Amino acid sequence: MVTELKHYGTGRRKTAVARVYLRPGHGVIIVNKRAIENYFPNEAHRMIIRQPLQLTDTAGKFDIQVNVEGGGPSGQAGAVRHGITRALIEFNNDLRRKLKKAGFVTRDPRCKERKKYGQKGARKRFQFSKR
Repeated sequence: MVTELKHYGTGRRKTAVARVYLRPGHGVIIVNKRAIENYFPNEAHRMIIRQPLQLTDTAGKFDIQVNVEGGGPSGQAGAVRHGITRALIEFNNDLRRKLKKAGFVTRDPRCKERKKYGQKGARKRFQFSKR
């Protein structure tokens, strides 16, 4: 039995987690068993996902299989981009410098701040009444 060569990367953004598998192919991107155009109808999200591939000139060289869960469309797109970046680094560590300079290697730590007790939200407080 011949095992197909795969490169794996886990991407995270906000509360979204993406498992990305790269295998040599023709540039087909499948997200949760659907074409990328069906899963991400917003062109901006598709552009975010393709950024690491375009930066490293590997746009048509890999078929990409993605399982993503949690968060919303923006967080999921960022998680997929992070996963693709990590998988590309596993494929060829020489690409790391270029991806790091573009800021794709670093996980974006920003997420929703928790609500605090005695307050209306994370920062907003209840209205103060003097009398």
